[in-house]
Amino acid sequence: MPGIKSLAAREELMAGGHRACAGCLPMTAMRQILLTAGKDTVCGCATGCVEVVTTIYPYTAWRTPFIHSAFENSAATMSGIEAAYRSLRRQGRVDKEIKFIAMGGDGATYDIGLQSLSGAMERGHNMLYICYDNEAYMNTGIQRSSGTPRGTATSTTPVGKVSPGKKDFAKPLTEIMMAHRIPYVAQATPGYPKDLSDKVEKALAIDGPAFMNILAPCTRGWRYPMEESMDIARMAVDTCFWPIFEVENGVIRVTRKPKEKLPVSEWLKRQGRFAHLFKEQNTHIIDEIQADVDRNWEWLLKREELTQS
Repeated sequence: MPGIKSLAAREELMAGGHRACAGCLPMTAMRQILLTAGKDTVCGCATGCVEVVTTIYPYTAWRTPFIHSAFENSAATMSGIEAAYRSLRRQGRVDKEIKFIAMGGDGATYDIGLQSLSGAMERGHNMLYICYDNEAYMNTGIQRSSGTPRGTATSTTPVGKVSPGKKDFAKPLTEIMMAHRIPYVAQATPGYPKDLSDKVEKALAIDGPAFMNILAPCTRGWRYPMEESMDIARMAVDTCFWPIFEVENGVIRVTRKPKEKLPVSEWLKRQGRFAHLFKEQNTHIIDEIQADVDRNWEWLLKREELTQS
């Protein structure tokens, strides 16, 4: 696996000058992904933040082939491209090794595009699907998605007398993808770039479908100072709110186990979207979130032990 210094020495395949917000970690994730994947990669992305800031006509920040799909069909589009490539290989018309990456935010993955993602994985297309999860529909006004955490203030789950933010916990998308029994599933975050890069390289090397869920904090939607993006991403891992792990052919490996598991409140209090939870009438929600984090972490550790025994 390439080291950080060798990755940094590679050609940048995401050009600067795009329109992303300062401190945008989805774009940091894109840089890390492309540095790992290399030039012989076809990329596709659903409508969303990454697509909008990188491909406003007539400009593009992508130095690889790129296709913009509708909100619901990034995975379906890329599966068709991959199938066409396999046909051309069989006909002897193409002999180049090409990799395929479909992408979408949590809105395009957890919600609107889940059906096409499930279909592409079930059919066994040799492609990697990456969800850059910033936990809401950030591109269209910070509306809640099914990936939005419990208690979050968004434009469609506003805080007031009736509601203390989103009432539901986030959909366990990574577990849903594990249930597809595909060769490779992983969670990562750009806050730990070597871990993310290693997983992208492994996912692309596998013969068959792969899925990665990448937590990518959004300074605008999460409401924290833009210079704190990487700290916020790392703290999500160190509180075990966002465990980083991989599942390779059914075997689970947790790739970072915090030496000291921080309370989730330490992470929540750094984000304006959770500020209301620290009022006396809402602190029970923090306790519920902590209990959910603890349950999920223990479940993951037990599953790791079982699959490796």
